[in-house]
Amino acid sequence: MTSEIDITTSNSYIENELLARLRKLEDVLSGDVITAIVPMFPGVDDIIRSVVESIDDRSGDLHVVLETSGGSIEVVERIADLLRHHYSNGEISFIIPNMAMSAGTVLVMCGDRIMMDYYSVLGPVDPQVRSNTSGTYVPALGYLHKFNELVEKSKAGDLSAAEAAFMIEKFDPAELDQFEKARDLSTDLLEKWLAVYKFKDWTKTESRGLQVDDDMRKKRAKEIGEKLNDTTAWKSHSRGISMQVLRHNLNLIIEDFAEDATLNEAIRSYYRLLQDYLHRRGSEAVVQSREGISLF
Repeated sequence: MTSEIDITTSNSYIENELLARLRKLEDVLSGDVITAIVPMFPGVDDIIRSVVESIDDRSGDLHVVLETSGGSIEVVERIADLLRHHYSNGEISFIIPNMAMSAGTVLVMCGDRIMMDYYSVLGPVDPQVRSNTSGTYVPALGYLHKFNELVEKSKAGDLSAAEAAFMIEKFDPAELDQFEKARDLSTDLLEKWLAVYKFKDWTKTESRGLQVDDDMRKKRAKEIGEKLNDTTAWKSHSRGISMQVLRHNLNLIIEDFAEDATLNEAIRSYYRLLQDYLHRRGSEAVVQSREGISLF
């Protein structure tokens, strides 16, 4: 009994300290902060909605501390819509202390600002779709890439009997349609959000000082979307893309939060304690605001 009381007391102490550090981060950023260390699967959007709606006296801006391995692009779209609904008159920033992969990368692109450091990574855009045959979530682009590869081998007359049998057994036309739609939706959202939010303040080109119009913003967004969707270029669904690569190869403006010592310390001290707390509680996912914390 005493042990249970001690554990409960310790957990309460840590939760209070996490709240204090989150509030410190809000003070440094001069805006609301929510944290989402979650997979992007159905149900997470409802949890984030409840957390955002519970915030009293919302400020103009929202900062999302995000960590995710990715998931469903439809879930990402709902999260982006609800964040934009509640913070329609302000800016939304995404802070990535570790990683935001796949569909999480698409979510980040709905932000006005992206904040990372040398250790942070985004990922290739490869949304996960539940397979009709296995019931598990699989990377859509990886599935489509393999199918198209076998189709090309078949056209060239190089398809082996084993590969032909594999195609018949493993590839479901209905699933292919699902995966193609997930791919197209992720591309459309990424390009739209980049052009509307991330590039809204891009008014002149850096090299020649030319006036930037909506068509130029859309073209740049399309180029970035194509690069992030090129699974052959990145070699792996789970390969991280660093801040430097995003800046120099994709021409994305990424803010390095480590350049601000006060902000860096506020983010890292909060994030380290939260990671320790998740490990202590045996949880892998958490959503937190100043109004409370939800582990699952």
